[in-house]
Amino acid sequence: MRHKGFSLLELLIVVAIILIIATIAIPSLLRSRQSAQESSAVAQLRTINTAEVTYIASNQGSYGSIPLLITQGLLDARFTASISGYNFTLDVSGNDYTANATAVSSNAGRFDFFTRPDYVIRYSTDQTRAPSGLSGEPVR
Repeated sequence: MRHKGFSLLELLIVVAIILIIATIAIPSLLRSRQSAQESSAVAQLRTINTAEVTYIASNQGSYGSIPLLITQGLLDARFTASISGYNFTLDVSGNDYTANATAVSSNAGRFDFFTRPDYVIRYSTDQTRAPSGLSGEPVR
């Protein structure tokens, strides 16, 4: 009587093929996730810019911190924690501010971003956290 089934060699070949496919697919998936989180960070900085424009119009020409913007209902409470792998900080000094989006890890995002009252989203001025040659340049 002959038993039907797979030989050890056939199973090893199948496992090897699966590992090859995984080594090709996983880095691509990670890059896609990073790109999505970077896009989210840029969108959240635009939200902060919009909140600051609204805040300055009704507060004697001064910008607001994240807690003030949340209190005024211009931002939601998510900005007190990380959003899509990025932490957001807002340094305010009267009629000037800098909003920063910093990735919580290199897996969350390759680049960091910031914006100022010119409302242009830029790559980090830290050359290790910006694309080569684009440190401080507008996001394209």
